[in-house]
Amino acid sequence: MRIHLVNPNTSRAMTGKIAVTAREVAGPDVTAVATCPDPGAGPAAVESHTDEAWAALVVAQQVAAAEAADVGPADGYVVACFGDPGLDAARELTDGPVVGIAEAAMHLATLSGRTFAVVTTLSRTLGRAHDLVRRYGFEDACVAMYAADVPVLDLEDAGSEARERIAELCERAVRDDGADTVVLGCAGMTDLCADLTKRTGVPVIDGVAAAVGLVSGMVRMNVGTSKRDEYAPPPRPPLG
Repeated sequence: MRIHLVNPNTSRAMTGKIAVTAREVAGPDVTAVATCPDPGAGPAAVESHTDEAWAALVVAQQVAAAEAADVGPADGYVVACFGDPGLDAARELTDGPVVGIAEAAMHLATLSGRTFAVVTTLSRTLGRAHDLVRRYGFEDACVAMYAADVPVLDLEDAGSEARERIAELCERAVRDDGADTVVLGCAGMTDLCADLTKRTGVPVIDGVAAAVGLVSGMVRMNVGTSKRDEYAPPPRPPLG
């Protein structure tokens, strides 16, 4: 089985972290590959609606390219950005399952507890997170959303205050809001999950790991993307 994780930003360091998490979660018979666009061919970080629009195109382009590759299409895909940009477009382009990390993390959070909180990066991205909570039907389960007000790329700096700020907000969500679980709202937080779970005493869920688990399970169950109507192949391919 081969799972392709698409990071729509250009950070090689973040893409590397995503790949490490994916390989730790995937079974021994799973090859997990993570890719990102070249510098200038995608957003440096997804921190605005403009970045999100560009990221959606990048996701569609990378999935289309993977489907046409000589090695053959992947068995399943993960959109490795918490806004789940381009998720619907990607589903049009492949028969296999495609799962976004926000989608996966929120679903898994409600299997692990009754309520969850989201801790993300910048406050300007909270609107998109609220949109996704509504889309996925978790308005009653999501009891809080917090932004650490740290740029995405600060997560790559081990010396920054970003990690401590995220930890404090996770603790606050459990203590003050009664969250049974915490969802991390950025693929760049993927390496924080284990430490935060120990610190908060509740499951802290990383969407990258959650999405890889869901996609691999769907592949084993032979559950792909329905081609009945909305996710049928598009009439025109994405721009190259």
